[in-house]
Amino acid sequence: MRKIKDSIASIAVVAVILLIIIPLPSQVLDFLLILNLALSLTILLITTYTKRALDFSILPSLLLLTTLFRLSLEISATRLILTKDGDAGAVIKTFGAFVISGNVLVGIVVFLIIVVVQFIVITKGAERVAEVSARFTLDAMPGKQMAIDADLNTGIITEEEAKIRRRDIQREADFFGAMDGASKFVKGDAIVAIIIMVINIVGGVITGLLGGSDITAVLSTYTLATIGEGLMAQLPALLISTSTGIIVTRTASDGNMGNELSKQFTAQPVVLKTTGAVLILMMLLPGFPKLVLFTIGCIFLLLGYQAEKKAKVAVPLPDKAVARKSDMRSEVEILRNPDNVYTMLEVETIEMEFGYSLIPLVDESQGGSFVDKVALFRRQFALESGIVLPGVRMRDNVQLANSSYVIKLRGEEVAHGELLADRLLIMGQGEDAFKIDGVDTVEPAFGLPARWIAKNRREEAEVAGYTVIDPTSVMMTHLGEVIRSHAAELLGRREVNSLLDMVRKNNKTLVEEVVPGKISVGGLQKVLQNLLAEEIPIRDMVTILETIAEQSSKVKDEDLLTEYVRQSLKRTITRKFAPEGEVQALVIDPQIEKLISSSVKQSEHGVYLALEPDKAQNIIRSLSSEVEKLSQKGVAPTVIVSPGVRLYFRKLVAQIIPGLAVISYNELENTVRVQAVGSVAVSC
Repeated sequence: MRKIKDSIASIAVVAVILLIIIPLPSQVLDFLLILNLALSLTILLITTYTKRALDFSILPSLLLLTTLFRLSLEISATRLILTKDGDAGAVIKTFGAFVISGNVLVGIVVFLIIVVVQFIVITKGAERVAEVSARFTLDAMPGKQMAIDADLNTGIITEEEAKIRRRDIQREADFFGAMDGASKFVKGDAIVAIIIMVINIVGGVITGLLGGSDITAVLSTYTLATIGEGLMAQLPALLISTSTGIIVTRTASDGNMGNELSKQFTAQPVVLKTTGAVLILMMLLPGFPKLVLFTIGCIFLLLGYQAEKKAKVAVPLPDKAVARKSDMRSEVEILRNPDNVYTMLEVETIEMEFGYSLIPLVDESQGGSFVDKVALFRRQFALESGIVLPGVRMRDNVQLANSSYVIKLRGEEVAHGELLADRLLIMGQGEDAFKIDGVDTVEPAFGLPARWIAKNRREEAEVAGYTVIDPTSVMMTHLGEVIRSHAAELLGRREVNSLLDMVRKNNKTLVEEVVPGKISVGGLQKVLQNLLAEEIPIRDMVTILETIAEQSSKVKDEDLLTEYVRQSLKRTITRKFAPEGEVQALVIDPQIEKLISSSVKQSEHGVYLALEPDKAQNIIRSLSSEVEKLSQKGVAPTVIVSPGVRLYFRKLVAQIIPGLAVISYNELENTVRVQAVGSVAVSC
């Protein structure tokens, strides 16, 4: 059965070609003509129920097959008309007689109108839309690819989802390109239909006259058959052309055509009521059919009132006073028990609060996808950093501005932003002014200039090369960056114990040896926090614990112990900072390293850097200047120093340039090439 399904297209193509060559009995032609009409109607209905153009991607090939099928039927019908004295079957005869109704001129006019409408209006328009869509889709591919990469990097989507989206973008461009070419099949079919009509009439007249028939009878017979054949061929062609037009004009719809038509047509009840009122007022004009105007006007008024009533039912307005009173009563009953007050003291690890207009982005019942994006980010972040985030508590806050949101860690605000939920955010490449009208803003995660634009201008922005981001992704990117920058704070004792439990499943002896024998849970937490503070993943817990087991006998300070762990994680650090086997680095003058090394002091509280303030300021000033130069060139620099001074140099610059990566030579694989792109030097 499967082999038959796989071969059905090949069988259909061969059968259609054979129809052109083999003469058909009139009964078989009747069957095939009805089949052609049924297939065309089916294709039309499929396009009205299709949500996306790609859901019916076989349409370009179907256009070729159906066009070839119609042409083969027209050739077979012509053969029967010319050889059987105009008798090409019951379908053609009945259809021709029904349309002509005793008037040949009327039949010819109807036939020509159908051909012209199909050729000039529908087919040509669909061809133009497909051509423009193909060009715009191709031009917008780089911007769409950048948006996919941005979603992938923030963990909003998985690698598999990114592959699917990239494949869909390529398929979309291929589809519209194929539709642009396939439309020409239908256009050519319309031209051929006119030629075949002329051939049938002229050829039939010549054949009939040579057979000795009367000219009037010949014209009547062959014209009837020709018009019937032409209409039976062009009616399916008209349905196919309409299907083509529908499928290439589906752009921003999320449902099928029927649902979208009903939803959008009744979205503005006042429009329907206004139309009905205008039609009723037109009854005052003399000469218009008053009954028709009154009937249609009442229908539109009724539709308007029904749509308005449905909108009110869909969004019920609660009695605020009753709701507030009920909430207060329930809250008082809860607080009567003193033990319940303690639950109010609990602080959420990660919390987000939203203004009223942003609730639809979060509420799944209203189509919000933010919760799903957070779930995907938690998975991505766990793979990146090695820790599992706690749940993100989300709630609305009437005290916030409608378009604002707040991100809190352990009950305190650490970031906030503003979104326009009904718009899209665009970001450019460089400092060029935005060329699309909108509302200027600042991208909340990275502080880059951006602009909010209308959703219907997405394609225009993508073609212009802007990165286009929806509001949910903007908010998710901001949350992701906040979590990454505060990852060390999110690692508590409970999370450390969870990591140890995970390692204990396969390395029980190692865990029992290290914790608490070599280091306490608190000490291990400090080491792991040091790594996370510099965005070093802690997934390789076995290597971390083994290094602590080896070094803890001679090193008790957690900061110094972290340095040994970093050197053991050189493969991880190399992958992060030199993924291509090369790192662009700022190097430190040996005199500075010598100065820092000589300024390290030991006390009973640990090791610290005692550097004179003016010398520290000179080092920071020189480093900041080099970092700014490289940032203007689009280079994210990494500072490389000697192993002995890395910790202290990092502490020196961490407050001034918190995101700067500082690594030592011992933390890179031997195969890594270090490209010096700048040098930090001062007079000591």
